[in-house]
Amino acid sequence: MDRANTLRRVGGMAQLAYVRQVRCEEGRADGMRLIEVDNGRLHFEVMADKCLDVASLRLDGRNLTFLAKNGLQGNAAYETNGGEAQRSIMGGLFFTCGPDNVGPPHQDGGRDLPMHGRFRVTPAEHLSCDARWEDGAYVLTVSGEMRVAQLFGENIVLRRTIRTEVGSTALTLTDEITNEGFADFPLELLYHCNAGYPLLDAGAAIVVPSERVVPRDADAARGLENWHTMPAPIDNEPEQVFYHEGLSGTARIGVRNPDGHALWINYRTDELPVLTEWKSAASGDYVVGLEPGNCHVEGAAAERARGTLRILKPMEVKRVTLTFEAE
Repeated sequence: MDRANTLRRVGGMAQLAYVRQVRCEEGRADGMRLIEVDNGRLHFEVMADKCLDVASLRLDGRNLTFLAKNGLQGNAAYETNGGEAQRSIMGGLFFTCGPDNVGPPHQDGGRDLPMHGRFRVTPAEHLSCDARWEDGAYVLTVSGEMRVAQLFGENIVLRRTIRTEVGSTALTLTDEITNEGFADFPLELLYHCNAGYPLLDAGAAIVVPSERVVPRDADAARGLENWHTMPAPIDNEPEQVFYHEGLSGTARIGVRNPDGHALWINYRTDELPVLTEWKSAASGDYVVGLEPGNCHVEGAAAERARGTLRILKPMEVKRVTLTFEAE
């Protein structure tokens, strides 16, 4: 994009693209802070009160992601209260699971661990939104810091930047997770990425170039043969969870609709070595989650028993980058 020629044609760049902070004013979302990002092709909403997770993604006005029936909502008392946490899970392009747990609520080593951990309900501090020219591109960024900490306990900091450019069909997420405490921390981390209608529909392909697919339970075993394709919605259909093995290097996974639209996720398997597929064909809960992480989705205690629980040492930094591409 040529800066001078573009500026000749507009009153301001917000005519073509913007980063805009807004606040919701009704229902459970009342008071919730969102950052709307529009680059002319992609439109997405970053949740300032929810770990800078992305609530939705549209390409040229077409939705690509899942929104649970409870809809957008700000922080509430039940969000980390046992199974009640499901009432606050909204889906979105992704929500961040960890750093203390990925999976059901349980106890591990004397710690009470909420469903899918505390990152996803942690508000951002040091919030920054920017739109600027950079090497011939007009770049839109949102960044901030989330801290999961307690007196006489952990002190885990997530620094996140989300970046896109005018006219691009991609956005990049860059995370740095630091143990600012003085004891080893058992780190669980997973990016719960969620494709929804109309991208997800009957005949949509789930594309994962894995070598092996392992069902989590009997419901998943029943659907193993068809892990890679989506049926039409089925009333009261149980969810199915699969683990994909044998991915290496830079993985490119996604969901592709028969009409050619797609959502792709690119990440490094040395950063996120475990991939979980969550497939729900249930009417009203119609979603496919592709979930790169460093653990399975059965909880920290199960990972510890398996001998695969990752440890983040004092002052150690873990870096992760994911790029989402829309077609």
